[in-house]
Order: sequence, then C-alpha cells, then structure tokens
Amino acid sequence: MIIKKTLALAAAAAVVASLAFSPAAQGGPRLDKIMEAKVIRVGTPGDYRPFAIKTDAGYSGHDIDVIETMAKELGVKIEYVPTTWPNLVKDLQGDKFDVAVGGITRNVNRMRIFDMLPGYAPFGKVALVRAADKAKYTSVDAMNQPTVRVIKNPGGTNETYVLANLKAAQVSTHDKNAEIPALIAEGKGDVMITETYEALHYAKADPRLHAAFVDAPLTPKNYLGFMLPTDDADYVRVMGFVWGLVDSRGTIKQAADKWLK
Repeated sequence: MIIKKTLALAAAAAVVASLAFSPAAQGGPRLDKIMEAKVIRVGTPGDYRPFAIKTDAGYSGHDIDVIETMAKELGVKIEYVPTTWPNLVKDLQGDKFDVAVGGITRNVNRMRIFDMLPGYAPFGKVALVRAADKAKYTSVDAMNQPTVRVIKNPGGTNETYVLANLKAAQVSTHDKNAEIPALIAEGKGDVMITETYEALHYAKADPRLHAAFVDAPLTPKNYLGFMLPTDDADYVRVMGFVWGLVDSRGTIKQAADKWLK
C-alpha cells in the first residue's frame, strides 16, 4: 500500500513537472499562457486577515502560503494583482488575473459564473463587537436596532448579510475592511459582521474586541475557496490537481495550523 501511494505521488509530480518544463506541453489557452510566461496572476483584495493581507512588506496570510506553494509546484512565479471586493467578480471576468484568493466564500452565485477549488476553513457569519458590550449583542434582534451602528465593507457576502438582516440598524460603509475592527474598538461603530476566523483574529489581537456568536454562528456552516475563471477546462483541471497534490503533502493543514489557530 505504501509503495502504491509513493508511486502515485511520484507520477502526479511528474505530470506537473512536465507541464512546467516541457515546451511541447499542450493545454488550454490560459494554461499555456501561464506555463509559457512562467507567471500566474493572483488577484486579492489583500484586506482580510488572516487569509490575505497586504502590508509594506508584501502579502501574507493563509491563502498566500497556499497559493505560493501551488505556484512552486507549477514551476511559475506569482504576480499579485490588487482588487477590491466590489470589483472582484468584474476583474476576474475581465481577465485581470488567473485566480482570486483571500477569504472568498463559496456560494451558488459565484459557482454559477466561476469554478472554485475545494473548500477549506469552515466558518459561519459572526459579529465583532466591543468586549465591554458583548452582553448586549446576543441575538440578531439585539443588533437590528435603530441605535446600533453597523459598519460594513462593500461588495462581499458580509455586506449581503447586513443588508438582508440588519435593516433597522444604522448601517454605514467603510471601503477598507482591515480598518473596520479599529473603528469598532474606538467606539465609532458597534458591530462588524464577518466570518469566524477574522473575528477571532481581531479579538485575539485587541482585548477591546469580542467575537460574538462563534459557538453558534448566524449562518449555516460554509467554506472558503480559491476562485477560477471557466474559460479553460485544462487550467481548471490542473489547478484542482495541484491543490490535491499540495493538500496530500500537508500544505493546507500547515497553513491552517499557522494562521487559523
């Protein structure tokens, strides 16, 4: 059994190596372009800890570790392309990048347009609130009040949740997602709707903050996923193969242990 597994992994690695190093390798147009240029374009808003954050030092986070390992397996370098949550779909459709990462929720609306790699980081929607106010916010009704100030980031599923469920609250929009937790901590807002891991990250980093509803999220369990265009079946197939390969070697678990604990 061990010998069979070893042979299977060796064969899998040989397939990827042949794509990376053989000029005669033939795939779809997107895959061929990536392999010939030896560059894959990665789009990310870069504002969603702990999955992808851009600082002066560059990009870091769970998704960054994983996509960089995948790029090495493909034998290509990464060109990071900045985007925003409102423009994420439009930019991927417009061929500004080859894959979108950075804490992207898998859902039917996105799967209708794109393909997505296997899900990871199971989560539900939760709320980030001030620790001093955590006893106030124990239900959706408690947040959905005219006196409650909810700050949302535009363009993603967190905004969708707010607009659907917190219609009575004072809702404002802040373009820079990574700045919203500090606004909550400083008393410039009361509630930020986000996912489990982002809320836990900021609550751990700032004792003024509390991650509410973590034990009983506001939505059913869902998963995040890397998002791909569907214009090249060979590209989608190879990216799925590489994901499975690095997962089998422990990369996904290592990234989760590093960033999501």
